[in-house]
Amino acid sequence: MERDFIQELGYRALDNRLKRISDRMAHDTRQFFKQIHIDVEPSWHLVFKLLLEHKTMTMVEMAEQLGYSHPSMVAMLKKMTAKGYIYAKQDQHDKRKQNLELTKKAYDLLPELKRIWESCENAIYKMLDEDLAIINHLDQIEAALKAVPFNERFYQEYQQIKK
Repeated sequence: MERDFIQELGYRALDNRLKRISDRMAHDTRQFFKQIHIDVEPSWHLVFKLLLEHKTMTMVEMAEQLGYSHPSMVAMLKKMTAKGYIYAKQDQHDKRKQNLELTKKAYDLLPELKRIWESCENAIYKMLDEDLAIINHLDQIEAALKAVPFNERFYQEYQQIKK
């Protein structure tokens, strides 16, 4: 087996390790979608699920609930619109707002998407050996970063070492 430098670094490369895992899962999910001839991206399920729950939302509302940046949300929604899964209509009360909704094409695909989502959830659960402790750790990391951003933590440590 080849050397895995990121794994060797342990917690010191946590961000790289999480990104690598995320990239691998997204890549493999894209491959799965190609294999079954479904033209969606892995991250779109979040938008589908939000719009199923709320029926209509603005891009800003979605970005807030997902914790995504405005530019990444715009890019995702443009792709989904281009593929015919969502459409925007102007808000009746505030003409600056665009309310997003699922299209008929999206609703027609939902039974299959729901089977896919359940299969994916089952695969993740089994991959974790039914041990969800990692979720608690991720919750702790996110809460800690919300309380004190990483750049502040990083700067404090940098100042200590600098002395």
